[in-house]
Amino acid sequence: MPGEIASIDTLLFDWDGTLVESAHLGLAAYEKAFAELDFVLSKEAYQQHYSPNWYTVYEGLGLPRDKWERMDELWRRHYSAQMAELVEGAADALMELRRRNYRLGVVTSGNEDRVCQEIEEASLPEIFEVVICAEHIENKKPHPEGLEIALSRLGCSPEKAAYVGDAPEDILMGKHANVFTIGDRSNYPSSPRVIEAGPDLYLEKISDLTLHFDER
Repeated sequence: MPGEIASIDTLLFDWDGTLVESAHLGLAAYEKAFAELDFVLSKEAYQQHYSPNWYTVYEGLGLPRDKWERMDELWRRHYSAQMAELVEGAADALMELRRRNYRLGVVTSGNEDRVCQEIEEASLPEIFEVVICAEHIENKKPHPEGLEIALSRLGCSPEKAAYVGDAPEDILMGKHANVFTIGDRSNYPSSPRVIEAGPDLYLEKISDLTLHFDER
């Protein structure tokens, strides 16, 4: 069972949507990549099938499996041509939580080169003790592997950790890992379904974390 807020000393975060405003960038990259593959991307279908697991998106949108590898390449190229910015209030909240002696980390489905570059551009590399990305895991969300690896590297037990994410897969991953789960609102299509996943705590904005996690 997950611990109570008072016992938590480690906060692990999803990246896209939770800490960085990337929903519009991801959609633009999908649209450009699909166009290069001569596929029309229906925004309605994208809204319906969006998931942090992009292979779920490809399948839901009817992209033939033999084009998935090429789609990966195109999406990453088009996304990297854009600049991602942190969610409003995220930097201040992270700095304050670190000042309050919480250990911080990232567990994301994103690729390591992109995520680490964005962390560097946001001047946050010293904030996070661990960053787990797509290349570090075999199983995608909601499988708990990413969180389990992060906890192992930190030497942290599940009852002392919380995971913050904006997608239902984030909450389910946290539950599977037996950590305290925190849902937050983002602009991604899956965000409205976060509450249905049953997080232990729900936030309207990421900056509200500082209202719940006091000085240690």
